Amino acid sequence: RFQACVYFASVFQAMSCGIHYLASVFMAATPNFVCGIPGNVSSALFDNSSESSLEDIWTLWTSTENYIVVQLENGEIWELNQCSRAKREVSLDPAYEYEGNKSISSCSDGFLYDNTKWKSTVVTQWDLVCDREWLAKLIQPTFMLGVLIGAVIFGDIADRLGRQRVIWFTSAGQFVFGITVAFTFDYYSFVIVRFLLAMVSSGYLVVAFVYVTEFVGIKARTWASMHVHAFFAMGIMVVALVGFLVRTWWVYQIFLSIATLPFVLCCWMLPETPFWLLSEERYEDAQKVINIMARWNKVSTPCKVSELCSVQQDDLGSGRMGDNDTSSTKKHNILDLFCNWHIARRTITVWLIWFTGSLGYYVFSLSSVSLGGNEYLNLFLIGAVELPCYVIACIAMDKLGRRNTLIPFLILSALICVFIMFIPQDFNILIILANMAGKFSIGVAFGLIYLYTAELYPTIVRSLAVGSGSMMCRVGSVVAPFCVYLRSVWIFMPLLLVGIMALLSGILTIMLPETLGKPLTNT
Repeated sequence: RFQACVYFASVFQAMSCGIHYLASVFMAATPNFVCGIPGNVSSALFDNSSESSLEDIWTLWTSTENYIVVQLENGEIWELNQCSRAKREVSLDPAYEYEGNKSISSCSDGFLYDNTKWKSTVVTQWDLVCDREWLAKLIQPTFMLGVLIGAVIFGDIADRLGRQRVIWFTSAGQFVFGITVAFTFDYYSFVIVRFLLAMVSSGYLVVAFVYVTEFVGIKARTWASMHVHAFFAMGIMVVALVGFLVRTWWVYQIFLSIATLPFVLCCWMLPETPFWLLSEERYEDAQKVINIMARWNKVSTPCKVSELCSVQQDDLGSGRMGDNDTSSTKKHNILDLFCNWHIARRTITVWLIWFTGSLGYYVFSLSSVSLGGNEYLNLFLIGAVELPCYVIACIAMDKLGRRNTLIPFLILSALICVFIMFIPQDFNILIILANMAGKFSIGVAFGLIYLYTAELYPTIVRSLAVGSGSMMCRVGSVVAPFCVYLRSVWIFMPLLLVGIMALLSGILTIMLPETLGKPLTNT
């Protein structure tokens, strides 16, 4: 009962990580737009279709390479492109084709946007189009950079100061920065606050994985840690739902930030993990937490920390114990993940799996957005398709083991990449199904690696290991869009790169130990 309450409270907040990671999909969307004009429009014309207002033209304007002709109330006739405009010298009949003189000018009167889908986005708010378009394209990469930095910083802090304090700070930070984003006054303050939001969101997700892993027993650890991902995916579904209902970006941001307010109000009651307290030799505090657990779970046989410690001391021997006193006070850093060749080889393999999982996940996801249809439904389904993926992963992990599940799914995703390359381009449905299968198989590996990393390392560097792995994962998510751009070189180049990385990761995983049913190590 105690572990269930702690678990569901912790993973509920993981929804907000999914929410903030994907929020920019709609918040930074770029609608149709043309140059602004110095006056009110009396009629608009596009390719011989005449309308009384510009709003009615947007549905007809399918190609942004073509211009729109508008007549102002004062009689002036303008040709409007996305990043330039031309005023016709002779203002007679507003025909679409015009051979006379015209004066071309820049968009000094701002821009006119299509408000049918979104009433307001950050792009329309600060005119992040044309020569400022690169600023809009920086919104997600800067967020991912914050995620990358936050994963390492908070993973390290959690090992030094404890899991509880970091969970308090990052969950409160998500709410505060999330609301602050909605009230930013310019683009640069928006990006800075979103960067801080990314750091605390990433920090929470990394530490929450370690936190629930250390509280849940071996029997339920697989399902518990994997379904943190399921709540992250539910956060993506919340983004789709709120995006469909709210079309103004700052109101949308407030609604998304309020979604997990209940956790912020009650997270102060979460206890520190006994594992971390024992690693810091705070035996009395660990005993208090264990007593509370026993009371909640109605366990009649008391569990004495002193007895457990005395057994460990007997096993270690007096000589080893002297060394332990000095090592427990030592502050650990990322170099400890390379302390010897055995651990270094393990770290390199784990980092490669993290990178490949993230790269493949986002390359397959970016390929699936070209399915067309309703973008809100598409995003909802992208979140929903992850739920069965984690159920199957959990069953396989418990029946076959962590390593024996990871190897076939990594190699399967590599084979699917090769298979897609041989599918004829006019077989659309088969290509879509193969891409979904690829995303499913890489998703299993992506979800599994969190738990596997936590089980491969001892308590003193566990958060740091998961945090640094998450950093490699974010490097993969930053590289993924650039990988997709390589389609212009060769259409199958992204799939070839993902396939090679997945195959290499699958082969190296053979050298990792199996952790199914093994107790977590402390030293």
